[in-house]
Amino acid sequence: MAKGRNNLLGVGGQRRKLSRADQQGNGPAGQADRRTAADQKQELLRKMRERAQGAEEAQGEAPQDASGTQS
Repeated sequence: MAKGRNNLLGVGGQRRKLSRADQQGNGPAGQADRRTAADQKQELLRKMRERAQGAEEAQGEAPQDASGTQS
């Protein structure tokens, strides 16, 4: 038997019962998290598009066609 029987590491209280929706991540908190994540993704995509557009404008002012020649 272990000497440290008074060590209660890992012993916790009872957890709140989760509904099926909460267990599957479909509860109200899960929906808010997904909405927040979607908003962050949209903001990131917008910033990346702006940077790409700025880089294209900075590289060359004359438009080029698919063959790489200036028109």
